[in-house]
Amino acid sequence: MLKRPLLSIPTSALTTAVAVASFSLSAQVAANETLTLYTSQPNSDAQQTVDAFEAAYPDIEVEWVRDGTTRLMTRLRSELSAGVSNPDVLLIADSMTMESLKQEGHLQPYLSDERQAYDADLYDPEGYYYGTKLITTGIVYNTGAEHQPQSWQDLLGPDYEGLVTMPSPLYSGAALIHMAAISANPELGAEYYDALHDNRTEAQGGNGGVFNAVAAGTKPYGIVVDFLPIREAAKGSPVKFVFPEEGVSAVTEPVAIMQGAENVEAAQKFVDFVLSQQGQELVSQQGYLPAHNDVTPPEGFPERDSITLMPVDTEQALAQEEELKQRFSDLFGG
Repeated sequence: MLKRPLLSIPTSALTTAVAVASFSLSAQVAANETLTLYTSQPNSDAQQTVDAFEAAYPDIEVEWVRDGTTRLMTRLRSELSAGVSNPDVLLIADSMTMESLKQEGHLQPYLSDERQAYDADLYDPEGYYYGTKLITTGIVYNTGAEHQPQSWQDLLGPDYEGLVTMPSPLYSGAALIHMAAISANPELGAEYYDALHDNRTEAQGGNGGVFNAVAAGTKPYGIVVDFLPIREAAKGSPVKFVFPEEGVSAVTEPVAIMQGAENVEAAQKFVDFVLSQQGQELVSQQGYLPAHNDVTPPEGFPERDSITLMPVDTEQALAQEEELKQRFSDLFGG
């Protein structure tokens, strides 16, 4: 038996009503796009980045989750193993982690036009991830120390025996990339860490502990990421940071779009923003060395072209990760 609809509406009127409703719904969605970001930036930096992006794209609301890279990746991999892909975009500490996600098929390529302003070795050639800043590892010394080291080789001399501290690659991604860069450097090589061990260099957890030890004078010399001593020296801390003659390693805090991103267009806009002149000027304002060639470094940093970066083959470093960690553990303990 045929059933009469509860409400009879002329076909033309129904079509118009559906069109109006669809337009209104589309307008509402467009005005309330949501982008989900997972980041390892410090909370204040992450908030500034999100605020600046939302100001540039007021129709996009960013929901973000912040944690250290290791814990963030534990969470992400747990979600992925459960068949869930929550973030649209990642902004995390190091390229080795991004490379592992790329190899596992969790990232999607995007060739941002903004890449033209960057050195080719700062981003994946297929556009799977892009470095957004340069957090270099160099030497810090207490201004009350007897010597002023200018090279990595200096730290191996008898004047530095038992007086140097450094972060462990078992805890720090920057320290792991530094070990990979040093080991691949023909002037230094893997034997450099044997020499550090022989000179009684002390290893501890992270970069923060290294900086605090040098600032307090507990250890007059250290191997550490740049922004800690440069930022604190400007506030009066008795420390000096040195970019060694042989060059420095760098983590690049890359950005990438997840393969399962629900809002790909907004994710692409986020990538473009953090790579843009405006986004890179924010990096400088936050006290970090921008990856963009034309953006002025913050106070206390030399010009970009005066800094020698030691190259790191990300794929090779990832393949050697466990070997590097085991070597370090054998030398300095866990």
